[in-house]
Amino acid sequence: MKIISWNVNGIRAVQNKGFADTLDQLDADFILLQETKAQTEQIDKALAGIDHYHIYSNCAERKGYSGVTILSRHEPLQIIQDIGIAEHDQEGRVIVAEFEHFYLLDVYVPNSGEALARLDYRKTWDNKFLAYCQQLQSKKPLIACGDFNVAHQEIDIARPKPNYNKSAGYTQVEIDGFSHFLSAGLVDTFRHKNPDTVAYSWWSYRAGAREKNIGWRIDYVLTSKTLIDKVKHAFIRPDITGSDHCPVGIDIEF
Repeated sequence: MKIISWNVNGIRAVQNKGFADTLDQLDADFILLQETKAQTEQIDKALAGIDHYHIYSNCAERKGYSGVTILSRHEPLQIIQDIGIAEHDQEGRVIVAEFEHFYLLDVYVPNSGEALARLDYRKTWDNKFLAYCQQLQSKKPLIACGDFNVAHQEIDIARPKPNYNKSAGYTQVEIDGFSHFLSAGLVDTFRHKNPDTVAYSWWSYRAGAREKNIGWRIDYVLTSKTLIDKVKHAFIRPDITGSDHCPVGIDIEF
């Protein structure tokens, strides 16, 4: 099975950039979208021409903000929205599809914001979200995909020194938060399969960053350790455009 995760930075925006053709090209069993920036009826309308997928969304209360959507060729046992904590469940950041052998989780982790204004909230979020992932993992293996809004190591960011502890997504608080996911038994599939590969999944729209490949790897597919041997490939698709992020994914055999 192929699992793709992609922050589309607006489902209605990417819809006008060959999105349907891109999905055909990706040919995935599961496509997990983040930052859809739309309400459910708008998402369903935008995806109306997409065949062979069940579509499940979790949208923010605030219109035009955040949001996650799962497109699945396989009907899940159930869909779970949010993590069950009111403080963290207003922005449409988590949706889970349960299948017989695993949970598939789609997440859009909060950005710490300009001047790191939301860094304290981000630290709290990371702790609560990790506890939720551990709760799921205690029942069956977990595949957690999405925009985690952190470059974990120096290899994951083109310019580590000027950004360290100054820019959202590369502070020690966020780095440590991500490390806790790995300590809790989740594996960064791309880095596991490609330990020395320099590859990015997000580029600023400013100063031609994508053309110069001045990027960050902040989008991940994490799996429980019990699944890592089933992961055949872990990849990043910088050739796919339409957003400031590109798709990331895995091929996995069950």
